[in-house]
Amino acid sequence: MKTLLELGQNAKAARYELQKLTPDIKNKALLSVAKALTDHQEEILKANAIDLKNGEEKGMNSGLLDRLKLTKERIEGMAEGLIQITHLPDPVGEVLETFERPNGLIIEKKRVPMGVIGIIYESRPNVTADAFGLCFKSGNAVILKGGSDAIHSNKAITDVIKGALMETGITEDAIALIESADRSITQEFMRMKEYVDVLIPRGGAGLIRSVVENSTIPVIETGTGNCHVYVDEYADLKKAIPIIVNAKTQRIGVCNACESLVIHEAVKEKLLPELAAALKEKNVEIRGDEQVCQVIDCKPATEEDYGMEYLDYIISMKTVSSVEEAIAHINKYNTRHSEAIITENMENAEKFLNEVDAACVYLNASTRFTDGFEFGFGAEIGISTQKLHARGPMGLKELTSYKYTIKGSGQIRS
Repeated sequence: MKTLLELGQNAKAARYELQKLTPDIKNKALLSVAKALTDHQEEILKANAIDLKNGEEKGMNSGLLDRLKLTKERIEGMAEGLIQITHLPDPVGEVLETFERPNGLIIEKKRVPMGVIGIIYESRPNVTADAFGLCFKSGNAVILKGGSDAIHSNKAITDVIKGALMETGITEDAIALIESADRSITQEFMRMKEYVDVLIPRGGAGLIRSVVENSTIPVIETGTGNCHVYVDEYADLKKAIPIIVNAKTQRIGVCNACESLVIHEAVKEKLLPELAAALKEKNVEIRGDEQVCQVIDCKPATEEDYGMEYLDYIISMKTVSSVEEAIAHINKYNTRHSEAIITENMENAEKFLNEVDAACVYLNASTRFTDGFEFGFGAEIGISTQKLHARGPMGLKELTSYKYTIKGSGQIRS
């Protein structure tokens, strides 16, 4: 097993090779990796089974086990994500702007790779392939530090990727996995500014906070997801119930799942009984405010519930008397990730879309669409909830920087 220093040195050397690859070479390599993932899915699933067994023995909750679990379909989805990336325009070398100065200098602003990207993530083995694909296509080397819960899965996927790269004549150091579970190694990784250009954490609030507070490397913060759906007084309730059930239960262990429902008091009597029955079929526990508890049988919600990312079959419910109150409640408790309004009133819709502070804001659609694949970006590197450089699903362009090239004909500055 290579030391952390060796991984950093190798990645730094690989970055200069990767930035010279043509779009055609990169796409052929990505197709080779996609095929290798499906060809070697049995080995990957065996490794994943070890991680799942260990997780169950440790008492990991169902939401986290779902994040950890790989299936044939999910591996095929990982491969499809890589294939989709090959259909996207290569961002490297794109000229963003060209202008000529009065002295004759011609200045171009063009996209370039970041260099070496570090990613620290928890029990999401699909991130291993997703991160590689996006970083590779955008000309970056990547160093991955996955959670110990998924170490066997991550190692199996990384080995498959390395093998496919070597078969296409590309350095295997385009991807590196830190296999040590020692926390001191993670702390050391966060201080490798000489070798890593940007660090991206993907996981729970504790992980993200630790990286933001301890890293000496610039961080792109991917946020947790306390996502809301607001049912306006002008909502079509036939749309509302399927949207809410999908947003809450389609996958519970993901950051774009709905954790909190905000309901206009004018529709509570019509909406809540039918919605409660639909959620009960999915074994969802409801925690509601006083008005909700008067209409349906549920647990009382606490102040803590309104700010909670459950990652479980639990949802909080809050009644409001106006769209303004809904917006204020959401902006107080959300994590700036994904929020939705269900309404047929376009004035209220525009107000909500414009005033809610989040990376992605929806009208009459599930929050589950906040995803690089669903947005047509291929796989995503994460959902950025910060406002500097990148926000929302991070695709290829968000993994590049830019530089200026200046062409002269002998000019000197007076």
